[in-house]
Amino acid sequence: MQADFDAYVSAALFQKDGTAAFALGDGSVRFEDGTAVQAHPDGAVLSAALHPSGRGLVTGGDDGRLVWTTPEAPAKLAALGGRWIDAVTTSPESGLIAFAAGKQVEVLDAKDSLFRRAFPHERSVAGLAFDAKGRKLACATYGGATVFFARIADQKPQKFAWAGSHIAVAWSPDGRFLITAMQENMMHGWRLADAKDMRMSGYGGKPRSMAFLAKGALLATSGAQGAVVWPFRGNNGPMGEQASEVGHREGALVTQVAATPNGGRLAAGTSDGRVWFADLAGTRLMHVREGGAEITALAITPNGDRLAWGAEDGSAGVEALPPV
Repeated sequence: MQADFDAYVSAALFQKDGTAAFALGDGSVRFEDGTAVQAHPDGAVLSAALHPSGRGLVTGGDDGRLVWTTPEAPAKLAALGGRWIDAVTTSPESGLIAFAAGKQVEVLDAKDSLFRRAFPHERSVAGLAFDAKGRKLACATYGGATVFFARIADQKPQKFAWAGSHIAVAWSPDGRFLITAMQENMMHGWRLADAKDMRMSGYGGKPRSMAFLAKGALLATSGAQGAVVWPFRGNNGPMGEQASEVGHREGALVTQVAATPNGGRLAAGTSDGRVWFADLAGTRLMHVREGGAEITALAITPNGDRLAWGAEDGSAGVEALPPV
């Protein structure tokens, strides 16, 4: 599939049935079969995640609306009176949906319309992530990260402090480490058992995108001229370890990464419009797209057989990948 949506591609995601869906800057959600649904008639999609059911996308817009969009119709989940919804995350394991608007984080239950939790912060929240079981919610904000039990109201969060603006967050699959991307050209992390800090520096750009692979043994990130891969095999994670770089090419930065959670396939998109994937167990690196507008969205299926990408100018595609 090749498409030109004529709008900034905010997210590309694979549904449970293996087909792709795209969230766009014109407020629409486009499905691989050509179906177009206007999720945000009066705004742009700022954030998106796969619905916990695996069907359709949950999107946050600059119109203050949180919407679940399937090919049939959009369904409003929340409305915040025009406040921008900058981050969305979901958990298929717990069925929870979390979103951030300014200093407020809220949690919904996909199966219980009456369930709602609110977690206020002192500063704006830029990134969200559930742990592997969907029970804990991590929030990236200025000065570090906070962790809440997602279903419990009126609680004091666990705080992990580090100076600077943290704009994205991820859990290691085993729940032992919490990693953030920063507004500066660096990553930061904490070992949760003892809150030990992990500085992950040396980037030429901002590492906004990250993905664990190989059952959590590796973490791939954007922000350099190749995809930066950190080892997480031991008890200390990347502490005292050197990162490797895959697909290095001078003159452009990797802007997006995607990976197979349990396998060794890694994909990357770049600021000069290239898209490639590699099998880290071997030496093969294959280009799916040779260049164009900056890649702004990227996804790979869990088994690594299909890759979806989207670009700043609205161009997008879905490619079948060769067998492992």
